Amino acid sequence: MMHEDLTYNDVSSERSRTERATLDWRRAHEALSRLAKERARLDWQEGGLLVDALRSGAHLHLGFGSFAEYVERMFGYTPHWTQERLRVAEALEGLPQLGQALRDGGLSWSAVRELTRVANADNEHAWLESARGRTLRQIEELVAGHKAGDRPGDPREPSLKRHVLRFDVSAETYATFREAMAKLRREAGSPLDEDSALLLLARKILGGPSDEGRANYQLALTVCESCGSGWQQGRGELVEVGSEIVEMARCDAQHLGSVAQHQNDCRPSDSATVANAGERDVISHVGASPRRARQDIAPAVRRQVMRRDRGRCVVPGCRHGQFLDVHHVVPRSEGGGREPDNLVVLCGAHHRALHRGHLIVEGHVSTGLRFRHADGTTYGNVVDPHELALQEQSFRALRSLGFREAEARGALERVRKDALRGSATIENILRQALALLATDRQARVTAPTARP
Repeated sequence: MMHEDLTYNDVSSERSRTERATLDWRRAHEALSRLAKERARLDWQEGGLLVDALRSGAHLHLGFGSFAEYVERMFGYTPHWTQERLRVAEALEGLPQLGQALRDGGLSWSAVRELTRVANADNEHAWLESARGRTLRQIEELVAGHKAGDRPGDPREPSLKRHVLRFDVSAETYATFREAMAKLRREAGSPLDEDSALLLLARKILGGPSDEGRANYQLALTVCESCGSGWQQGRGELVEVGSEIVEMARCDAQHLGSVAQHQNDCRPSDSATVANAGERDVISHVGASPRRARQDIAPAVRRQVMRRDRGRCVVPGCRHGQFLDVHHVVPRSEGGGREPDNLVVLCGAHHRALHRGHLIVEGHVSTGLRFRHADGTTYGNVVDPHELALQEQSFRALRSLGFREAEARGALERVRKDALRGSATIENILRQALALLATDRQARVTAPTARP
């Protein structure tokens, strides 16, 4: 009895810690969302007051030599910051829709700042609609190359698009950098401006493009073909990894052959010679091997997919261009093929999120991809933290019971559409999902076999 009580108490304590952690992130998310909207409203209000202060000559009444000095001394804002705030606030006087979006928190001040560079009374609505659902970086790219009065679909002028690099370095780094730039200019044999010199410096460090048919790093995994468990090699030790890591590896792997394992033991042996042993498939998660390997995705196809997706993660707003994986939208275990239309480039973070059930990617490249959060909302939009947590927990529970990713996602999708937002519990969701999955499996078993 004492042993059972201790076990129960331990479980209860762990559950309480988990619940506290869950409540903490939800509270933080909701508070940050409120603050973001409040900050946008305050930014709108502050801009208008700055314009009023400038036009009323507040700095003159207080004895300051200039408005910039007044703002810097009284509020701590730099002259450049003040100039941008005034520019945006004055522009918003003739752009009521953008002003309303800022006041309501639909757009941040930084996003509105970019849009006021090109928007006027005639094209304001078009720019606002084009900016919806985009990150600040995407809005900057949307605006770049356009001048005031252009529409989002108008041709770009490359000469208008420039980027700024800023560094805050020590004296030693500054002096060394100047010497390196001087050496580059001497080696070039002709005058180099800053843009050309920095590009040459970056290319020297990178050493030129690598083979996109094979990834630039390697994670060697040993996977049990019977139960799907996986182990990753780490400094001479085999460490068991989660099922999502194995699924990531299966998307973009090189198969290195088989190794022996102990009889009646799922964990592979550290020795290469074990008598009466079964075999385990060894896959290298995207990377080259010193031995001859069979790559799951042909190098030519991988290069094609990388070029098509511009060598970056395809999730909207993601800027990652390193340590990329090629993902099967429809998993191979569920009928998905290796054709480019079923392959997309994902960064490690989004690839992991997908196989953990936090992210949903659907469709095909040719017909359009859809990206959604676990609660079904479009990726990047506002999510319901409560429902999101329930969907993530339910997905992990179904996967731990042996259901495939597509089965778990499909069942949860059907349950989510029927459940009332905010009123469901994980017990109810799992009960309904398991009932659906049991019905589906029974239907497949009893379905008549088609005769030729």
